[in-house]
Amino acid sequence: MSRQTIDARNAFCPGPLMELIATLKLSSVGDEVEVLSSDKGSADDIPAWTRKVGHELVSCDKLENHWSIVVKKKK
Repeated sequence: MSRQTIDARNAFCPGPLMELIATLKLSSVGDEVEVLSSDKGSADDIPAWTRKVGHELVSCDKLENHWSIVVKKKK
């Protein structure tokens, strides 16, 4: 298992989600991808997308000036 981090703090929806989808396509099952985003929409959109497609939302945390959203590839 590996973890990659996408720094999308200056991007706006749907940018961070698109970057997550692209990264997950290249990842192996069990890998985790952390998205750093300053866009509040990402904190809603990424967990909703994760549930819809069947991956696992590991965490969605508000930090000082951005969110850290971790998704585990399940399939």
